[in-house]
Amino acid sequence: MSSADFPEQLKSLDATLRNIENVLDLDKLRKDKAVLEEQASAPDLWDDQARAQEVNSRLAYLSGEISRMEKLRTRLDDAGLLLEMAQDEADEDSVAEVGQELVALHKAVEEMEVRTLLSGEYDSREAVVAIRAGAGGVDAADFAEMLMRMYLRWAERHGYPTEVFETSYAEEAGLKSATFAVKVPYAYGTLSVESGTHRLVRISPFDNQGRRQTSFAGVEVMPVVAQTDHIDIPENEMRVDVYRSSGPGGQSVNTTDSAVRLTHIPTGIVVTCQNEKSQLQNKASALRVLQARLLERKRQEEEAKMAGLKHDTTGSWGDQMRSYVLHPYQMVKDLRTEYEVGNPSSVFDGDLDQFIQAGIRWRKQSQMAE
Repeated sequence: MSSADFPEQLKSLDATLRNIENVLDLDKLRKDKAVLEEQASAPDLWDDQARAQEVNSRLAYLSGEISRMEKLRTRLDDAGLLLEMAQDEADEDSVAEVGQELVALHKAVEEMEVRTLLSGEYDSREAVVAIRAGAGGVDAADFAEMLMRMYLRWAERHGYPTEVFETSYAEEAGLKSATFAVKVPYAYGTLSVESGTHRLVRISPFDNQGRRQTSFAGVEVMPVVAQTDHIDIPENEMRVDVYRSSGPGGQSVNTTDSAVRLTHIPTGIVVTCQNEKSQLQNKASALRVLQARLLERKRQEEEAKMAGLKHDTTGSWGDQMRSYVLHPYQMVKDLRTEYEVGNPSSVFDGDLDQFIQAGIRWRKQSQMAE
């Protein structure tokens, strides 16, 4: 990009940022933040801990969103001023500095623009993520654990709080299944494009002959149920089993019947939770996950009626959405968007933003095409 193009680049970025500010309604976000700050300062806030956590979580999210938008606007304005001064003084070093900042600003504005594409009914919700090992034996269980770490690292990179509800460990290595929540607004809309079957190709560390192994794991993303959703589950439609927790954990976790398994009889959906010490806490967490599964099932059924088709994550060759290849070459590729990178270790360490953004854009284009 030539320095002669910088003014036009600044003008284009300014127009895009103004559009984002209008779509996200920055003024409304500021008003909502002021209301939440008032609620957060109420002396009786913590009398209702669930409500207090909801207020503080929403406040932290809005504060972060507003701060990001304001910093972007400041950076863009500063870049324009620096370019004017640099051109007036024929300062080539400063002009080059503006060029570097424009590259960074383009990426930051593009990331923010993706948020405007999240307009689905449940997109603004927090998310519950379920991972399960598919075909591939012990390699699949190990892959499931790698995926769980990948998503938790992604959340950590962004400062998003998470809560692990269940981790069911496989006998030799890895996980049979795991369920956790990402507790930030728009987590569902953001992560929902990660649903599907993930495929790993590598030299198996569990094969003493060093053969290449293909394994699969399924990822399911569900919106957290809100009070207005009316997902009621009659007691006679739900079976509750308690058992002793297994896998890593403290003495009180592994020596008491604190783990809970909920079975929704009409649908056959089974949810377990064993990461809390208390049976009551595990039951409450399991119920939240079950409600989330039923809400996602309802959403998919409604979507299927509109589209005339059903979608299910089976954890095999049929519905792959991303491949992670470690041998004979290094590549991670999304099979829907065609986006790919040659650094799997970075992806497994939580560097997922480009894949997620490409997925959100692909979904929006698919919806518009339909």
